[in-house]
Amino acid sequence: MPRLVIHHHAPEGYRAVAALDAYVARHLDRVLLDLVKLRASQLNGCAYCVDLHATDLEDAGVPTRKLHGVGVWRETPFFTDRERAALALTEQVTLLPAGVDDATWDAAAREFPERELADLVLAIGTINLWNRIAVPTRTAPPPLG
Repeated sequence: MPRLVIHHHAPEGYRAVAALDAYVARHLDRVLLDLVKLRASQLNGCAYCVDLHATDLEDAGVPTRKLHGVGVWRETPFFTDRERAALALTEQVTLLPAGVDDATWDAAAREFPERELADLVLAIGTINLWNRIAVPTRTAPPPLG
């Protein structure tokens, strides 16, 4: 049972976050975006978002083995250079105390034009905000079956 249903108590703020999420969804590849959202959600321990984005990736036809490999993406051959750059950036932006090192930033900048890189940074920030809404309010995924 959630502690607080944010969209009931702060509908304007919730709509603002949803609008940013809709913006990045219009400007980034769906699978790439859900991989980023899944990885950030794993790092943040957000069960609701892990379930949501893994299911979205599965519905998009992403192979099950690739889904299982997201948490260990560096150790698998399942990801493109572009996906690897996005996942590395996601990890460093999500685990921000260390910042984003130049090698990670440069790898992402090689794979993404500046506009798309800007959208990617916005997407990473947005999923981290969603995680920070869902985790403290104890938003749970729907039951199986």
